[in-house]
Amino acid sequence: METIKFAAIDIGSNAIRLLIKNILEDTNTIYFKKSSLIRVPIRLGEDVFNKQYISKEKEKYLAKSLAAFRNLMTVHNITSYRACATSAMRDAKNGSDIIKRITQKTGIQIDVITGKEEALIVFENRIAEMLDAKKKYLYVDVGGGSTEISLFERGKCQYSASFNLGTLRLRDNKVPKNEFIRLKESLLDICSESDNIEIIGSGGNINRFIKLSSSRKRKKLTYHEFKTFFDELSPLSNEERMIKYDM
Repeated sequence: METIKFAAIDIGSNAIRLLIKNILEDTNTIYFKKSSLIRVPIRLGEDVFNKQYISKEKEKYLAKSLAAFRNLMTVHNITSYRACATSAMRDAKNGSDIIKRITQKTGIQIDVITGKEEALIVFENRIAEMLDAKKKYLYVDVGGGSTEISLFERGKCQYSASFNLGTLRLRDNKVPKNEFIRLKESLLDICSESDNIEIIGSGGNINRFIKLSSSRKRKKLTYHEFKTFFDELSPLSNEERMIKYDM
């Protein structure tokens, strides 16, 4: 059985991640096995959503982290990789200059992708293979700087959109006023044309919700469970949430 390794680097608003996967090919079947996942909470969005720039301190931290990722990819003998930067780097006024300097230092080529590309990458993540083609699903990926929604129907992605509405923007009250309106209008349009939609959520905080809830084993969260947990979290400060729930 032939084995090769691919890597993906996600430069997000809250954290950066390196994912390494073993690709195993046996006759007509291809298997994807996770080899390693490293997360570094740099929080570029704290700078960008408040100052519109990435500070020299965070640039230095990012460069060191990506240099470490480069070394790990070398050790793992990676065949190919892709590095993508999302919302914070898109919005940073000095984003393109930082990417040039980091590429010179680390050799890592970075693609700054659009919100729509983010949503399409979610679709390309083989998610359609895991869904019931007879059902309708709304996939919601909540990041630190943006939220992507994708409607799956009959096993295909029928609609996708991205909104500048993420956990860091919400925490710091930096969500553009029109984004809530855009999101609401999109959801109303989807619901007017489709009924009995199941929602699939992804993202660090959503995954944490599941782990902390009573629905951990079945990996499903009812609206009542979600609302109860939301009401429990709402009065807490950011520091209290981190101490009590590691969020």
